Amino acid sequence: MITKTGTTIVGMKYKTGVILAADTRSTQGPVVSDKNCEKIHRISDKIMCCGAGTAADAERVARMASRELRLFERKYFRAPLVSHFRKVCVNHLHKYGGQIGAALIVGGIDSEGCHLLDIHPHGSSNSTLFTSLGSGSLAAIGVLESKYRAMDKNEAIELACDAVQAGILNDLYSGSNIDVCVIDYSGVEFLRNYKRVGVCENTDTLVYPLDSVQIKKEEVFDVVEEY
Repeated sequence: MITKTGTTIVGMKYKTGVILAADTRSTQGPVVSDKNCEKIHRISDKIMCCGAGTAADAERVARMASRELRLFERKYFRAPLVSHFRKVCVNHLHKYGGQIGAALIVGGIDSEGCHLLDIHPHGSSNSTLFTSLGSGSLAAIGVLESKYRAMDKNEAIELACDAVQAGILNDLYSGSNIDVCVIDYSGVEFLRNYKRVGVCENTDTLVYPLDSVQIKKEEVFDVVEEY
């Protein structure tokens, strides 16, 4: 059975950088296969991406594009651009016509400024101020549309977490914890398990007294006949 990330992933710009956030649940059909997987992938020193869809596809596409950018950096001794990552992914996905189940949100900073864009499995892409993809994106995008404004870093982190939490609470295929990645001009800050949402409530262990059940009658049966 194919492992899917189900997923609520969110990206948004703030005053001096980009925030990426994602839940940590992956599923195989109706079964939770991993409660704490990583959906935020490193592409380069200042470019990161979140993946939704089929887990293997999203990870492979991100890894493939990361290799392309690393080769470019070593060949030309220049930091790669976010547009370079976008072009590599879009060309690769469009060639397969949607058969690769990878939806990506990319955030990064390069010599041309601060960037946030989403890339869809068929190869289309958009630059935006905020976005959400995955099975929980309908709930998440509602939170972003109603509350997004000019914000500082801490406010942006909280809004991103609120959006992912809305996806977790309204989508069976999203769950567990929230990972957050902050990208600004000083570098990348990855906050693993920044917030826990899908937590089991602690229940008291039930202890029954030994004399709570009275034995009224006792019989012994021979299950093996003697010959």
